[in-house]
Amino acid sequence: MGCVNGKCCSPCQPTSDGESREYREATPYSVQGKHILTQIPLESVSVPSHNFHLEYSVLTQRGYYPDSPDKQNQDSFCIRTQIQGNPNIHFFGVFDGHGHYGTECSNFVKDRLVEILADDPSFSDDPVKAFNLAFLATNRELHVSDIDDSLSGTTAITVLVVGDRLFVANVGDSRAVIAVKHGNRIVAEDLSNDQTPFRKDEYERVKQSGARVLTVDQVEGFSDPNIQTWGDEESQGCDPPRLWEQNETYPGTAFTRSVGDWTAEQIGVVADPEVSVVQLTANHLFFVVASDGVFQFLSSRAVVNMVARYTDPRDACSAIAGESYKKWLEHETRTDDITIIIVQIKGFSNLDGDGSNGTNIRATRSRRETSEISITSVSELYRSVRSGFSVLQPCQHVVSTNRSLGIIVPSLERARSLEWWASQPCFGSFSYAHMCVCVCINIHLSICTIFC
Repeated sequence: MGCVNGKCCSPCQPTSDGESREYREATPYSVQGKHILTQIPLESVSVPSHNFHLEYSVLTQRGYYPDSPDKQNQDSFCIRTQIQGNPNIHFFGVFDGHGHYGTECSNFVKDRLVEILADDPSFSDDPVKAFNLAFLATNRELHVSDIDDSLSGTTAITVLVVGDRLFVANVGDSRAVIAVKHGNRIVAEDLSNDQTPFRKDEYERVKQSGARVLTVDQVEGFSDPNIQTWGDEESQGCDPPRLWEQNETYPGTAFTRSVGDWTAEQIGVVADPEVSVVQLTANHLFFVVASDGVFQFLSSRAVVNMVARYTDPRDACSAIAGESYKKWLEHETRTDDITIIIVQIKGFSNLDGDGSNGTNIRATRSRRETSEISITSVSELYRSVRSGFSVLQPCQHVVSTNRSLGIIVPSLERARSLEWWASQPCFGSFSYAHMCVCVCINIHLSICTIFC
C-alpha cells in the first residue's frame, strides 16, 4: 500500500486469512522442461558450499486500471546470482514503485542497490552492515538523480542467500515469507515485518518526526481525527492510517519506510532497512518475495498454502497472481501491480544437526502462521498442478507491452462470480480456477478483457 494517489483508499472487507479452496487438479503442461504457455525453462542455481540448489520463478503483471489504461507497471524485480563471482551468494528483490515517477524510482533502485551491495568490500564479512549501507547509499543517489522523487519512491523487499543463511532486508510494506515443515504441518513464517503506522513503534517514530497520522476519512472530515488508535491491517486495510504534513494533504504514504519520497522524509519516512537473518535447515521448503499487490488481500499463510500445491514455481506464481486479482476485484474496480518471486530450496541437508528446528530469525519481529496442509513426507508436499505463465528476466523491469502474456481481467460483475471464473475455458481445453489466461499478441491488456 503506497501513496494516497496510487493505492486504494475506500472502505473494503477484511483480508482473507484462509487458504483458497477452489483450486483443482490439472494435467502438467511442460515440454522438455519448458513451460508450455511461455516456453521459458525453469531457472536453477546451486549453492555448492552446502550442496543444495534453488529453483525459482518470477512473475510481474501490470495492474488493471480501467481509468488509466496506459498506466505502466510500477513494480520491478532483480535476480542476481553469484554476487562478486561467488557461487554461494544470490540476490532476489522486489521493488514496488509509487507516485508519478514510481516506475523510474523502482527501476533505479533495483539496479543500483545490488550494484552498491556487490561493490562493498566488507560485504562478505558483514552482510547486515553492507545491506544497511547499500540502502542508504541508493537513497542518496536517487535524491540527486534526474528522477523527481519528491512525491515518488519505491518500497523494497530483498533476500540475499549466503551459503546456508538468508539475509532479508525490508523497506516498506512488501513482504517475504518462508515455508517451514513442522511435523506433519507446513508453517508460514514472515521474514519481514510490514513497516506501516499500524505498528506502534513505527507510529511513535514518525509522530516524533512531525507527521500527522490520519486515515483518508479523517483527513476529509468523515471521521474524528482525534482518534489515534488503529485496528490491524486486516480489519482496516483499505482506509489505513497515513502520514501527512502538518495542515497539508500530502504525501499520504501508508508506509513508514521507503527509498525516495524526499518530502515524506521530512516527516519520518526513512530508507533504513530492517534486516533479519535466517539459518536454513532441512525443514525450510521455499520462500516467497512479493509486492503488496499480493499481500493486500492474501495472508502469508494463504500464499504459502497455494505455493505448496505446485511442483513447478511458475505454476504457483500464476495461481497467486490469479487469486490476488480475484480478491482485488471483489473489493475494488481496479487491481494493484503484482510481482512474485518463488524460490524452492532443493536437496538441503543439515551438516551439523537433525533439521528439527524451525526458522532462526534475528533482528526482526516475525509472525508465525500455521498452514492447514498436512503432510506425511516431504515428497507428498507438492501436487503437480501446472498452468499459467511466468516472466523471467534477471534484474529486468517488466511492463505491459504490445507483445506479452497477460492476465485477462473480466468485468467487475463477472469477477464477483466464482462460478463464472471456474467455468471459463482458456487455451482450448485448459481450465484454470479463478483466472482466465490468454496470450495477448499486439493487444493491450485492458482491451483483452473482451476476449474471455
